[in-house]
Amino acid sequence: MKRAAAPARVQAAPGEVRIIGGQWKRTRLPVAHIEGLRPTPDRVRETLFNWLGQDLAGWHCLDAFAGTGALGLEAASRGAASVLLVESEASLVRQLQRLQERLDAGAVRVRRGDGVQALRQSAPGSLDLVFLDPPFGSPALFQQALQAAGPALAPQGWVYLEAPEAWGEDALAALGLAEQRHLRAGAVHAHLLRKI
Repeated sequence: MKRAAAPARVQAAPGEVRIIGGQWKRTRLPVAHIEGLRPTPDRVRETLFNWLGQDLAGWHCLDAFAGTGALGLEAASRGAASVLLVESEASLVRQLQRLQERLDAGAVRVRRGDGVQALRQSAPGSLDLVFLDPPFGSPALFQQALQAAGPALAPQGWVYLEAPEAWGEDALAALGLAEQRHLRAGAVHAHLLRKI
């Protein structure tokens, strides 16, 4: 007797990732072949949004190194009131703008520029969630981004940091932050941080 096949899970093909929850669930996002572009894996994003909760209604978010836009678009898909995607690479900015239009994502804005500078220009206490996923080959950006995120963060806001190594308690405390959750997935360390 032949067994019925289990329903296939929707998986992204090489060169794409997918939104895993909210109104745009299963929407595929292209991943350009650009050196250093490393989208957050589905499993890590799923864990992150389990930590944060599935409903981000009313949240104000900034994705400082947007890349594919997977993190910021995931937040918008789950009801965030505003999401600013900041990216320095022109071809990725154009791709993000096309995605924003295709999804009719009114809460999403795309800006070409420096993510650290965008954080510094944010009103103090204005952000509920900051995504920091700098290029792993630029270690100085991690410190700069964390320093810039602190003042922009609302009192009960969150910083998501993706890094090639775990950040220690003392290094985070010096920046006024504390780790709430940590996950290692292959070469990626995912941190969920809050103000001390």
